[in-house]
Amino acid sequence: MTPEYSLMIAPDKIITSQDLRGKNVVLYFYPKDNTPGCTSESKDFAKLYSEFQQANTEVFGISRDSFKSHANFKAKYELPFDLVSDQDESLCKSFDVLWPKNMFGKIINGIVRSTFLIDSQGKMHQEWRKVSVSGHAAAVLKAAQDL
Repeated sequence: MTPEYSLMIAPDKIITSQDLRGKNVVLYFYPKDNTPGCTSESKDFAKLYSEFQQANTEVFGISRDSFKSHANFKAKYELPFDLVSDQDESLCKSFDVLWPKNMFGKIINGIVRSTFLIDSQGKMHQEWRKVSVSGHAAAVLKAAQDL
């Protein structure tokens, strides 16, 4: 079962899982704004956004970056969907995407690139973990179109 969730789009804009009933939802978790893999992944979802919309599917990118970082990233790459700031890591923990990573010899908890497709009734339909960016957005779109 999919956990109930709240998406912090801005300090004064929150979207809940209840608000999204009736639509399919893609939540893609990525490590950091403006890094090569995360930028490619976000641009891939952006290129396919109108097709996601035609499939009754909303797309949200989620990382621990600040609202300001997200606003700059979204504007820089003209992303047509909202980015979610999960600075308190509540969404990351709910969806179990924080895992130990070795960064320059130091172990830290980092976001493992993961995507979740939730159907219009709020049920988890499919999940992808340890995502490889190439072709990923297209695979998620295909799954959304098949719902």
